[in-house]
Amino acid sequence: MIKNVLRVAVLFSLFAISCSQEENQKSEELIVISNQKDPLTARQINDLINSFNQNGKKFYWREVDTHTLWSAVLQSKNLVTIGFGKNKDDFDRTKSPDATKMQNEIVSLLKRYEGDQNDKLVFSEDTYLNLIDVVITKQETLEALRRNKFVRYVEPADYRYFSIENQGNPEDNQMESDSGCGYSTSTISTSDVTTISPNAQVPWAFYKHAIPSAWNLSSGAGVTIGVVDTGLSPQQTLMNGNFNTGQSSGRFVQKYGVYVDSIWPWSTSTDGVNDLCGHGTSMASVATAPRNNNGLPMGVAYNANLVSYRASSDVVLNGYHEQNGVKNAFTALGNRTDVKIISMSMGHIFSVGKIEDGVRYANNKGKLIFCAGGTSTSFTNFVGVIFPAWMPETVAVTGIKEASTYQKCDVCHSGAEIDFTIMMERSGTGNKVPVLSYYNNQADYVGGSSVATATTAGIAALVWAKNPTWTKAQVLTKMKQSSQFYPTKNSQFGHGIINALTAVQ
Repeated sequence: MIKNVLRVAVLFSLFAISCSQEENQKSEELIVISNQKDPLTARQINDLINSFNQNGKKFYWREVDTHTLWSAVLQSKNLVTIGFGKNKDDFDRTKSPDATKMQNEIVSLLKRYEGDQNDKLVFSEDTYLNLIDVVITKQETLEALRRNKFVRYVEPADYRYFSIENQGNPEDNQMESDSGCGYSTSTISTSDVTTISPNAQVPWAFYKHAIPSAWNLSSGAGVTIGVVDTGLSPQQTLMNGNFNTGQSSGRFVQKYGVYVDSIWPWSTSTDGVNDLCGHGTSMASVATAPRNNNGLPMGVAYNANLVSYRASSDVVLNGYHEQNGVKNAFTALGNRTDVKIISMSMGHIFSVGKIEDGVRYANNKGKLIFCAGGTSTSFTNFVGVIFPAWMPETVAVTGIKEASTYQKCDVCHSGAEIDFTIMMERSGTGNKVPVLSYYNNQADYVGGSSVATATTAGIAALVWAKNPTWTKAQVLTKMKQSSQFYPTKNSQFGHGIINALTAVQ
């Protein structure tokens, strides 16, 4: 781990405080020494992040010194996210009686170091989480915040790691899902689907996990799945007006948009609920697409309800609005009593505090959260399981090839944090999993850990629908017990392949 030691001279002086206070107190005046006044370049910061990943370590901003943090803040338009609380678990504002008091103390600290004349230090405050987004210009302010007992974390709020990487080699240096953005359609091979009543197509991969057999006991009815992704295509009627048709009756689909498409962090107008990428439509399809007579691929939980959140423009959570959108989606889904399962096939290669808070908030509300283990091009395939799939509050899933032995797909991540695997790539043709296309009444192939995650979320819905009084812990335990490696977890593939029939019996 690379770490520069930031040396600061601390001068103590008495200062006058308001007359409402009974006594004077000491305040630290932090002075940055001369050789720490020039910021690191974006390239130097990215190299530091890469050094963590290449050595098998997870990167958190708390691991770097204040000079490096300040340098990253300058690359982030001076935007900073401050998570506060009395301890690391004090993140839920609704359960934190001293939240206002702590926030006011932090704001007072900001004014002390940044100057009272700046009345726009705080430009966003979360309704449900103990966090605020602020503007900070001085290195001394960051150091003072890190020393404050109520500050859980201080992070650059708009650091665009991938944008910086792409400046050197835009063709190779980006993480992207194998089922990422795209509007393509494909002619589905007859060998990759099986037609069942009333004229619906079952993807080949479903049979590898005994999903069709599980349908004799459960179809996901009564369970609501929240999909945090890029939204739903307005053109694909089967994920809109025709979602509740055929044998997929008596359910609903709801669409929300929390992504702001703007380079300006202070913008608040979202760009709507519609998928402008294609990825969200694919993920929602494999989990919940209807079973009807359209002759197209159906979903695992074809009778489950769907709540779709457009939280990002693509699968890489790179920048303020995408990270903020995901955080808002998790808190919103966490607050819904009808949502039991959350599926997200997006992520980042380092931790984002506000997303972590959002995930933990939803987890504490009883949601079973599935996240993609990661799907990358050559540049980032040295990264293990990505964030937030590495969090203990999530269930991490990756994709493997069709084979008698475990072989991860060429662009899929694996590691100790993986919980389940899904077959998503054919051994002979290399074809992926058939899903609904972005365009109406058409289909496509998708793969990677993305489709594996949404498939697993669908299986969870089958289990929960069969056992509606169960808790998420009971559902997850049954899924583990129905997997190949249980009770001994594999070091790279977790509990392995799930048998959906066993899970619902």
